[in-house]
Amino acid sequence: MARMDAGDIRRLVAESVALKERFFAESAPLLLEVGAKMAESLSQGGRILAFGNGGSAADAQHLAGELVGHLRGERPALSALALSTDPSVLTAVANDMGYETIFRRQVEAHGRAGDVAIGITTSGRSPNVVQGLQAARDRGLLTVGLTGNGGGTLAGLVHHLIDVPHSDAQRIQEVHGMVVHVLCEIVEEAPGH
Repeated sequence: MARMDAGDIRRLVAESVALKERFFAESAPLLLEVGAKMAESLSQGGRILAFGNGGSAADAQHLAGELVGHLRGERPALSALALSTDPSVLTAVANDMGYETIFRRQVEAHGRAGDVAIGITTSGRSPNVVQGLQAARDRGLLTVGLTGNGGGTLAGLVHHLIDVPHSDAQRIQEVHGMVVHVLCEIVEEAPGH
């Protein structure tokens, strides 16, 4: 395997930047709509439930952290949970009911009609994320899928599909990280926050 050089790094960065520019140019109206619905839910006492696996779990934690904390100025804390952060719950549910149920079970415990569930999966096919979003939809939550490469199974399941048009999980996750910041900024800028 050949070692990377400076040209390879420039190529990767250029690819990432071009994808972001294209994605955000095309997806700005969708992001504004989803961010506004998140803000509306939060202003009415709702909460955001975010979940995913691996790097997507990190994105879910980042989203929850920015909402409970803040991005810019001081404001009241907003209710958000990352469902991948409690190892006792995760291991109990995975051991007793199967790994594919870890998010569904938590949505059943914490989700209420009017809340927003955000499932993050670069493929759109992670069984535990799919089950979590199906449970959320069944319970009357607004469902958002943050995916890539066409949206997979989530494409026909969620109310709002935020799909990055790329097949490389790394490039998709780079866009997802910025989507998290954009959504949180939209929420913070909404009236009443």
